[in-house]
Amino acid sequence: MDNGKAAVNSHPPSSPLPPRRILVRGTNWLGDAVMTTPALLRLRERFPTARITLLTPEKLADLWKNHPAVDDVISFTGNEGVWSVAHRLRLESLNQAIDLALILPNSPRSALEMFLARIPHRIGYARPWRNFFLTQAVAPRGEAVKMHKRSVAEIKHLLAADVGWRQESASRALPIIPAGAHQIHEYLHLVAALDANPEPLAPQLFVTPEEIEAARNKFGLLTLPGPIFGLNPGAEYGPAKRWPLERFMAAAQEIQKRTNCGWLIFGGKNDVAAAAQLQSAMVPNRGSANRQSAIDLTGQTTLRELMALLKLCRVLLTNDTGPMHVAAALGTPVVVPFGSTSPELTGPGLPGDPSHLLLKSNAPCSPCFLRECPIDFRCMNGLDVGRVVQAVMKMG
Repeated sequence: MDNGKAAVNSHPPSSPLPPRRILVRGTNWLGDAVMTTPALLRLRERFPTARITLLTPEKLADLWKNHPAVDDVISFTGNEGVWSVAHRLRLESLNQAIDLALILPNSPRSALEMFLARIPHRIGYARPWRNFFLTQAVAPRGEAVKMHKRSVAEIKHLLAADVGWRQESASRALPIIPAGAHQIHEYLHLVAALDANPEPLAPQLFVTPEEIEAARNKFGLLTLPGPIFGLNPGAEYGPAKRWPLERFMAAAQEIQKRTNCGWLIFGGKNDVAAAAQLQSAMVPNRGSANRQSAIDLTGQTTLRELMALLKLCRVLLTNDTGPMHVAAALGTPVVVPFGSTSPELTGPGLPGDPSHLLLKSNAPCSPCFLRECPIDFRCMNGLDVGRVVQAVMKMG
């Protein structure tokens, strides 16, 4: 088996005709899936008459409803093995003649699925233990930046160096990240191997007016005075991505005082306790003693309902997590405290879009890409409530 040292290329496979049916192996996480939408739109632009089918985890299947870049969706469950997925793809290919597979994840499994399905042209990034399964292994981009997890020793070294720097200067030089380092360019570079336009587009998702109205009625949004703002205090990856809950509370209270807004609180089942604290911290709105000022939606929405409700928000205050990307792709401005992760690499929307405010402290160890902070959480503690409130007021 190829261990990843095989020759790679960036040219499309020779074929006398453009592909009639393309299978795209989608990513496995919500935020990553949203960041693939520019590449999928460019793929549609390049092959307007091709039928594009997306293979995606079942939990993300509804994300692609009404999306103009995708004609069909094939989903698989979390416990479905590679042989089962490949067998279904093989039957699909025999019935519908899939010409080409574009593999967005970098895992060996995603390439093996397409190999076992016997799809004739299989394109993906060159990575260890998977090049053998590809007919075209695309070389990594020169601007790609690896998300390196810092060790405790490295963090302590950065902190010590920063102290020395501050003795001579009032400011600290931040690391320079190339303008094209953002993750959306990784996917655009892959479709460019098929002669698609690599120029970036903003990630885009779509909900219908009917879906928005149904969600508004189902969750009782008429009991909220306007404007409607959103809060998303959780983050599945780990606590290092979460701005402290007490600061979310303080910010939400101050914004409510200034705007008389109603809040929608988003999150998964693991965020129920935090959401309950947030909801209890909200006071009745001025002139609305019998109307609630916050609705707790944690663990209660389908993916499509989540999208519709995020679309209704004037602005979303959120950690770096999947709903952040969804909101931005729906056109809702987001305000995001960043600590352990990098907005330059995985921020919401189109990189540099002024529609969103992505906040960072000057912690020298940020981004560390760790799930938990091994020191004093200075990256998030360095973002005070006043700065976040000001950002939300500017966006809202």
